Amino acid sequence: MLAAPDKFRGSASAPEVAAAIAAAAEGAGWTCVQLPLADGGEGTLDAFGGANRTTRVTGPLGTPVDAPWRMGDDGVAVVESARASGLDLAGGADGNDPVRATSRGTGELVAAALAEGARRVIVSLGGSATTDGGFDTVEVLEAHGPFDGRDGRPEVLVACDVRTTFSDAAIVFGPQKGASPQQVVELTGRLDRLASLYRQRYGIDLAEVPGSGAAGGLGGAFAALGARLVPGFGLIAEHTTLSDAVRSADAVVTGEGKLDAESFNGKVVGGVLELARVHGVPSLVVAGAVEEQVAAPATAVSLLDSFGPEAAWGDPLGCIERATTRWLRKEVTRP
Repeated sequence: MLAAPDKFRGSASAPEVAAAIAAAAEGAGWTCVQLPLADGGEGTLDAFGGANRTTRVTGPLGTPVDAPWRMGDDGVAVVESARASGLDLAGGADGNDPVRATSRGTGELVAAALAEGARRVIVSLGGSATTDGGFDTVEVLEAHGPFDGRDGRPEVLVACDVRTTFSDAAIVFGPQKGASPQQVVELTGRLDRLASLYRQRYGIDLAEVPGSGAAGGLGGAFAALGARLVPGFGLIAEHTTLSDAVRSADAVVTGEGKLDAESFNGKVVGGVLELARVHGVPSLVVAGAVEEQVAAPATAVSLLDSFGPEAAWGDPLGCIERATTRWLRKEVTRP
C-alpha cells in the first residue's frame, strides 16, 4: 500500500499523516510505503526527505532565523521560502510589517546551497510574509546567476502553485499578509516599478510570466535571474517517482486538510487520484473537511463528519488512522 498525502494545514504535517496511514495499514496486515507530498508550497522540504542543513539567515522582519534546508548527494538542494521569509516567522498577519518584510533570507539560503556546490536548487514558494518583489533576493544572488543550467551554470527551479502575475501580487496576497488597503496600493506601485527595473536590467516582461507574483513577486525575481517557474506538484512527483510508486501499489491513500474544487487543480490529492485511476489502483481520500459539492473520483472521508469537530481537531492523526483502517477492512481485499 502507498500513503501519499499532503499536509493538513494547521494540524498535521504530511510525514505525520503518512505515518498515521501506515500505522493503520500495518495494523490491518498490509505493508505500507510512506511518500509524503506537497504541491510546491509549505511542506516541499518534507516531500524531499526533510532538512539536513541549517543556515542562519535574515528573517522576514530582519531578525536572524535558523532556516532548515536540504542538500542531496546528487547535488540537488531544496529550499523553502517559508523557512526563511515566512509569514509565521513574522508572527502571522497581525505581527507582520507587509511593507518592510524582506525576502533576503531566501536568497541567502540559495547562496548557501550554491556555496556547498549545488548544481540544481529547488525553491518552493508559499507562506511568505513578503511583497518586496524579490528585490532583496536579487541583491543577494545577482552575482551568482543566471540560473539557467547552461554552460556549467547552476539551475534553479522554482516550484509554485499559483499563476498570479507579478503586478497583481499585492492585490491578491497582500491582505493575507496583513496589508491594509492603502498598503496594497503602495505595494502595487512598488511592484510596478520593480517590473520596469527587471525589464530594463534583464529583458523580461513579468506580465507574461504566470506565477511571477508568487511569494509577493519572489517568483518574478527568480525568473528575472534565469530560473524556471514550474508547477510544484509535477516537479515533486517527478523527483519522488510518484507514478512508479502508485503503479506498484495495491491501494493508495492520500489526503489534505480540506477537499474542495481546488484540490483537483494541480494539487496533491487530484494528482495522486489521477495516477491511481490511470493505473487501476483503489484509492481513498482522507480530509479534515469535504465540501458538499465536490465529487471526488474515489472514496472520500471527512474527519469532521465522521468523528466530530472535537476529535477531528483534537486528534486528527488518530482519526486518520481509524478512517484508513475502516476503508481497508470494508472495501479493499488484501493481496
